[in-house]
Amino acid sequence: MGEKSNAKEQIVNTAARLFFSQGYHATGLSQIIKESDTPKGSLYHYFPEGKEELALVCIEKANLHVMDKFHESFSKHKTTGDAIYDFVYHMAIETEQSGYTGFIPFSFWASVEASCISDRLRHACQEVFAGWQHIIAAQLLQEGADEEAAENAAILTLSMMEGALIISLTNQNNKPLLTAAQYLSSVMNTVRRRG
Repeated sequence: MGEKSNAKEQIVNTAARLFFSQGYHATGLSQIIKESDTPKGSLYHYFPEGKEELALVCIEKANLHVMDKFHESFSKHKTTGDAIYDFVYHMAIETEQSGYTGFIPFSFWASVEASCISDRLRHACQEVFAGWQHIIAAQLLQEGADEEAAENAAILTLSMMEGALIISLTNQNNKPLLTAAQYLSSVMNTVRRRG
């Protein structure tokens, strides 16, 4: 049983790495099989619907990773502003440490590229963004922000984070992310005070 789940895990980890580094369209099942060093039958055994089903699992895996990072930041800080600063700051550091290679922002590969292919992928991406928005808005609501302001601030936060990540990767410089971290912290503190 351990080998079977290990093969599935290898396939998912390899597919996620390839989807995030080169995109959905550029990643073929043959490449996933070769780089995961698993038998071809394993991929089709665990993912009988093929690439789309595998992408859905990778989207969920990415979502869980990001949600864990949000929970970690929110648990370490008293205010949403401080937590968002911490979250985006660490994203900037990780981006720089990666040499600005090895991943594509979630909004780019999953939402833009993959959602054009399938309604299932698009719906999965919508759920991911809704979850991220919810966790940010919920923190602001706990701090006394009104509902509309909290929801708007959450949308702004995700838009700035993903946009800053795209610009950072393009320019191979983490200044856009560091700038976003600073401004988002201020925005969160302003929203919190208005509530």
